Amino acid sequence: MRWVDAYFPFTHPSWELEVKFEGDWLELVGCGVMEHDILVNGGAENKIGWAFGIGLERLAMKLFNIPDIRLFWSEDLRFLSQFEGNQIVEFKPFSKYPPTYKDVAFWLPDNFSPNNLFDVVRGVAGDIVEKVELVDKFSHPKTQRESHCYRITYRSMDKTFTDSEINSIQDLVREEIKKDCL
Repeated sequence: MRWVDAYFPFTHPSWELEVKFEGDWLELVGCGVMEHDILVNGGAENKIGWAFGIGLERLAMKLFNIPDIRLFWSEDLRFLSQFEGNQIVEFKPFSKYPPTYKDVAFWLPDNFSPNNLFDVVRGVAGDIVEKVELVDKFSHPKTQRESHCYRITYRSMDKTFTDSEINSIQDLVREEIKKDCL
């Protein structure tokens, strides 16, 4: 462990307690002597005060392999749904970039398999396909022939897609669906 001089807005002098964990220094405690004006304003002018905070988030970051402390204040269900009480699980990264949605609709052939469709979409677009989901079904009132509409969610881990990038990929996906699924 080591004490390091630090700056916090309401204490002077201020320090951080760091511990060596898996070869890296990890901040656990920030502390300092409270600024006297704060004590005066609080009616404790003849006192000395200490302020400190424990960085339990930093331990949790190591325990769950979470790369960014700001995720702890997120309301994103992609983060929150990964954790349950009394279980230690490794955090699964997700993209901070917005999704792009594209729909594809077609009449179902007799031998249609949704799993085949999913394989084709992922085979063309790879890891940028986050989800393929059925969003609508239609049955022709006279022929009873069925049509499905699937929504493909594209998302990159490292950038926001442009419309032209996704449209090019979606065109390839449609061509492969025609060849392999219909």
